[in-house]
Amino acid sequence: MNVTVHSAAPVDGAIVGAAPAGPALSHSISAWFNDNARDLPWRRDGFSAWGTLVSEFMLQQTPVSRVIPRLEEWLERWPTPADLASVPAGEAVRAWASLGYPRRALWLHAAAVQIVERHGGIVPEDVDDLLALTGIGDYTARAVAVFAYGHRHPVVDTNTRRVIARAVAGQAEPAPPSRSRDLESMSALLPAEPVAAAVFNAAIMELGAIVCTSRSPRCENCPIRDACGWRAAGYPAYAGPKKAVQKKFEGSDRQVRGLIMAELRATHHPVTATEIDTVWPDAVQRDRALAGLLADGLAVLVEPGRYALSQG
Repeated sequence: MNVTVHSAAPVDGAIVGAAPAGPALSHSISAWFNDNARDLPWRRDGFSAWGTLVSEFMLQQTPVSRVIPRLEEWLERWPTPADLASVPAGEAVRAWASLGYPRRALWLHAAAVQIVERHGGIVPEDVDDLLALTGIGDYTARAVAVFAYGHRHPVVDTNTRRVIARAVAGQAEPAPPSRSRDLESMSALLPAEPVAAAVFNAAIMELGAIVCTSRSPRCENCPIRDACGWRAAGYPAYAGPKKAVQKKFEGSDRQVRGLIMAELRATHHPVTATEIDTVWPDAVQRDRALAGLLADGLAVLVEPGRYALSQG
């Protein structure tokens, strides 16, 4: 079972009264997906559960186009959890390169170690077992259980939430995420048969990713345009609660952390404080970013004034 797109949920009462339309809606979206799904590595026959897990980690807040080449390199180097677990965590961080949010690399390495120690090197298929691994939340656990193992669970990501908010609730945007509400909304649309449910989970994500997009929805190409509540209502603007907007990347501590990490990844030798000083002119912000990397375990102080990637 290899059908997936990646990461999260609808508005208050989004599914109320919508159950009768559920099967027809699901069928239309899945039929469209069968004809229009992108050819992505994690959808191909024989793609491993470990590959699915790695792809889910990488796809968190990172575009598909940036993930694919890194994923292929990663799986060629570490085709099993045991392969990754056998190297220092710093090697995972180095290989993560420019994917962003490098803590994900540390978490993935920790999860690989746990898979080896607790599950004999086999990625577990039970949602609770997956949730017990470092760095795995509800979305990733359900995605692995569904797309790698064929179990029936609702899988809810940002694209899923947006499609449900528009098609079912008639609103331009979903409200801020709510685990229970989001899973209930998706469950109301989910086909009963596990394979069909897995296809629909992937299909509604795909629809949100390439047709029912956030800023420029391609309604003329949508397979459910005639059943869309938002379209029927005349595309009203969203007036409900909104999720907090992330601060700009340019000039942020995140940017400075990334520059320091790039410096540390560029060599297998410790980097001096003087070299780190060159990556950003604001000493206070630079020191704050470095302190954050040390606290997160992404960097270590090898000796006074010399830093390296964590090897934990």
